[in-house]
Amino acid sequence: MISIKSAREIEIMRKSCELAANTLAYIEPFVKPGVSTEELNTLCHEYITKNGAYPSPLNYHGFPKSICTSINEVICHGIPSKKDIVRDGDILNIDVTTYLNKFHGDTNRTFFVGQVSDEIKKLVTVTHECMMKGIEQVRPGALLGDVGEEIETHAHAHGYSVVHEYCGHGIGREFHEEPQVLHYGRKGTGLKLKEGMVFTIEPMINAGKRYCKVLKDEWTVVTRDKKVSAQFEHTILVTKSGYEILTLPTLNS
Repeated sequence: MISIKSAREIEIMRKSCELAANTLAYIEPFVKPGVSTEELNTLCHEYITKNGAYPSPLNYHGFPKSICTSINEVICHGIPSKKDIVRDGDILNIDVTTYLNKFHGDTNRTFFVGQVSDEIKKLVTVTHECMMKGIEQVRPGALLGDVGEEIETHAHAHGYSVVHEYCGHGIGREFHEEPQVLHYGRKGTGLKLKEGMVFTIEPMINAGKRYCKVLKDEWTVVTRDKKVSAQFEHTILVTKSGYEILTLPTLNS
């Protein structure tokens, strides 16, 4: 069942989404060569809890940490660790979800670590463009296939691929709700969007082929060809005339 949020629920969600976005802005200065993903996890956990919220990933289906940290060829769900030290030239995706006043807010961003090659910068730039092009399709009466095709078309135009196995999702009182939001598809197909729906758009774009595998920890997803992957995510509200991005920071990064 797809939840249509009331005006009151949307106002509450804005606070949780704002906190998630502010967490990414807060952590940015700490993302530099030599830091461990465990250190970044601790900082985010402390920031979230000091602001009266709970980090949604922690203990979610057994996930052991408060954020996801995905380096280079890791597509998503990387587990923070003292052993994972980010190095100059890496890219690092940090995925933050906060649970505040019984509602979740979900966002992620791919950061440059030190001096990153132009080739990888292009992938990250195009990935962000893919997300925004998908978001720009959102309005009442649009179909989810419109979102997916726009993302996939832009990625393919630059020689990149789109991960199929993981997708965006409805969000609200539950971390993951209906609908599933695919980042590929055909215009004119899929669920019709209605005012009051809230969901994430979070394309995972690979420099190589789209295929992935899950590591032995049963969480970390990597590209099969070991090529780099990037991702961005926002939580989106369908408004009366279009969309609103709920996960915009008010904290200067």
